Amino acid sequence: MNQGNYASLDQNGNSTVYKNAVLDDVKLQDALKSINPKFGDFCTRVAGEAWGLPLIDQKTKALITIAVDVANQDQVGTGSPFAAHVNMAMQQGATRAEIEEVLLFMCVYAGFNKGAGCFGTLNDILGPTKKIAE
Repeated sequence: MNQGNYASLDQNGNSTVYKNAVLDDVKLQDALKSINPKFGDFCTRVAGEAWGLPLIDQKTKALITIAVDVANQDQVGTGSPFAAHVNMAMQQGATRAEIEEVLLFMCVYAGFNKGAGCFGTLNDILGPTKKIAE
């Protein structure tokens, strides 16, 4: 199975290459295990297999997880995956603008209140966006 390599830059401009955004990310695995060791192992195995499927690239998969978080209104609270999914998407090369576009798109299908909640949490994670010139 050809998974391909997906390069991204971290906050210091260093390149990170992931073939699999779950199986190659030890920090993510440790965070999952910190919730519960069995849960972390289970998530790593199951999600790692799904993330290893070859046809959809890692960045797109990460953006899909954000869309699912919007639909599930799963952006806050203990164990919430939204921040991890935002960070994962950015590690895979997604921009804030792309993430915001996913949130706007999901307002239509999941509801504006869910989108608003996710925008608020995104601002908590990445800082507020610049005000649009009037």
